[in-house]
Amino acid sequence: MKPSRTLLVLLGGLLGAAILLGALSALGVKLPATLQPLWWGLLLALTLIALVDAVWLHRQPSPHLERQLPGNLSLGRWGDVQLTAHHRFSQAQTLEVFDHVPAGMEFEHLPQRIELHPGERTQFSYRVRPLVRGHYSFPRCELRLPSPLRLWQGRRYLELAAETRVYPDFARLYGAQLMAVDDWLSRLGVRQRPRRGLGLEFHQLREFRDGDTLRQIDWKATARKRTPIAREYQDERDQQIIFLLDCGRRMRSQDGDLSHFDHALNACLLLSYVALRQGDAVGLATFAGDQQRFLPPVKGPAQLSVLLNAVYDLDSSQRPADFAAAVDALLARQRRRALVVLVSNLRDEDDEELLSALKRLGRQHRVLLTSLREEVLDKLRQAPVQGYEDALAYCGTVDYLNARAGLHERLAAHGVPVLDARPSELGPELVGRYLAWKKAGVF
Repeated sequence: MKPSRTLLVLLGGLLGAAILLGALSALGVKLPATLQPLWWGLLLALTLIALVDAVWLHRQPSPHLERQLPGNLSLGRWGDVQLTAHHRFSQAQTLEVFDHVPAGMEFEHLPQRIELHPGERTQFSYRVRPLVRGHYSFPRCELRLPSPLRLWQGRRYLELAAETRVYPDFARLYGAQLMAVDDWLSRLGVRQRPRRGLGLEFHQLREFRDGDTLRQIDWKATARKRTPIAREYQDERDQQIIFLLDCGRRMRSQDGDLSHFDHALNACLLLSYVALRQGDAVGLATFAGDQQRFLPPVKGPAQLSVLLNAVYDLDSSQRPADFAAAVDALLARQRRRALVVLVSNLRDEDDEELLSALKRLGRQHRVLLTSLREEVLDKLRQAPVQGYEDALAYCGTVDYLNARAGLHERLAAHGVPVLDARPSELGPELVGRYLAWKKAGVF
């Protein structure tokens, strides 16, 4: 509880009057004898009234608050939190509300001043923006309640425990449920290569059409129907994809609001969505993190929710990436042939150890090595050189990129495909490579 502005003004007025009376007495100005007793009377009255108002405020019950928190939030996106307040006072009340938002979230429109009317519920909201994925707890709300005579402000804490989860920014994909996958992918800038009826898995028989090849003709069906009948194929389904995700210190680089690790998670979930829509099974394995997680490949739309719940609280660590140990663990768990997408941030020192591990992995699985490239490298390489410092930055950037490109060329020479992409472009690039390989039937 603290004094209100009204009480401070009144006390300041009495203090000013006391200073004025003392100064006039020191100057020898004759004052009425009743002024000093009047001043003390006013001070005593104000003290008694303030004490009564303080006791009145202490006995006054707190308003009741209810918080409606979204069950989950998306990383980096604003979400609304709604509060409902009501009371049993006989008169209207004006108070300030501040919700204790957990660390790791930005907020707007707090604190708020609201007015409560007798017999009515007051609803208001504020916005939060998560900056880090994970599990969050909202512990309590804080109220500033004025006393009946407005001489004091009481601080009340209402325990309103609530929890929510912050997932990767996957909300844009839910809007794609009602549109065709091809149209949705074209909106993202991913282009599929046309391949009419030349997949690997038999789909149906139909009449021969212009543009069909002679290889598609089913001669037995043609003889029975006495009209050309063609076989129609579709892309092979029931394939498996496993993401081998680096959770080490290399993924802690930051580009914009998101780290490389968050960009990698978004890209993996994006490809998971597409692959599950295509009928493939998707799984996940992590390495170099504080907790090792493995989800076996499973088909069906429900697997997307399983993946989201498995990775929403994942975070990168300070540990170095041990590619050999990660490959050994995956080979021990995954026996069936699959497309393994290894997502990391390669360095020029990753050579013999990485190549040896990928060769062992490639004997059993199809491997795609994905390496994230820092956005700042492209900016430094394209920036004009106007001085000595700029020249040093340019030469260092070019030397680093050349060494990195040399590593990619050595890996490609040993049959390891490498996808080098900036974090913001990783999702569409990864989906495009998957669709191209699926069309070509290379896994």
